[in-house]
Amino acid sequence: MNIFSIFLIIGGLVLFETISSIDNAIINAEVLSTMGKKARRWFLMWGILIAVFLVRGLMPWAIVWATIPSLGPIGALTATFSSDPQVLAAIEKSAPILLIGGGTFLVFLFLHWIFLEEKHFGLFGEKFLYRQGVWFYAVVSIALATIVWFALHKDPLLAFGAVVGSTAFFITHGFKKNAELREQQLIQQGSMSDISKILYLEVIDATFSIDGVLGAFAFTLSVPLILVGNGIGAIVVRQLTVSNVERIKKYKYLKNGAMYSILFLGGIMVLHSFGFHIPEWVSPVITFGVVVYFFLKSKRAMVSSSTV
Repeated sequence: MNIFSIFLIIGGLVLFETISSIDNAIINAEVLSTMGKKARRWFLMWGILIAVFLVRGLMPWAIVWATIPSLGPIGALTATFSSDPQVLAAIEKSAPILLIGGGTFLVFLFLHWIFLEEKHFGLFGEKFLYRQGVWFYAVVSIALATIVWFALHKDPLLAFGAVVGSTAFFITHGFKKNAELREQQLIQQGSMSDISKILYLEVIDATFSIDGVLGAFAFTLSVPLILVGNGIGAIVVRQLTVSNVERIKKYKYLKNGAMYSILFLGGIMVLHSFGFHIPEWVSPVITFGVVVYFFLKSKRAMVSSSTV
């Protein structure tokens, strides 16, 4: 891997982590507005360390270790920089299970957004699919059955990985829905202490970070690169929380960009798991392209609305 590829991957990871965490930044900002100054400073200072080193640091390492337990804790961290043939063989054998699980999770995440979540319609067909929301569970069930059917012909563990990915989606989806309800209660009632709100925000941050961490494996299997890219992205999200959330909200199609990036990355991971070779530069290039398109679309919408 040359230096250009490393910077391209890290740049893609930072961008993807940032745009996939926009909702998280908005929740953080709205809850922080109900807290005292001391508690806000504590969260913004120490919360960054927790978000970067504890959540986004441990999660990718733990995922690789769980997927390839034979590597051990140290081996899981340094595996992709190792030249040991046994280590490389273990990664090659087990990586498809991780990729199909993460890919299934991300594809389901996109399908939930396109069918059920309120949105600014940025592309043709989005409004039609949103009106067909009743079909969401049928679509994801058929998608899972199709993925599992083909995976079974290749490796039963591959099929199990897809099921784990779908299970992870529904578990985290439940946490996110509860987070949205709790956020409204916090803002309306203001009954929780600042300490309880800080703990709540840290739990929510961990839940929302799953999207970014799993999507990172579409860019690279290198845990150190994931740690750097996602860590910088987490810091950017904290800065958005502090100063620019209201401005970010005005770019109404950024969420669309995040979700279409998630769809492409999920598809790449599933294809990788079935043995299709896709160069590492494809994921960051697609992410940059999709985000820039929807950023410019948002910018045009802002200009046209200001001239009306």
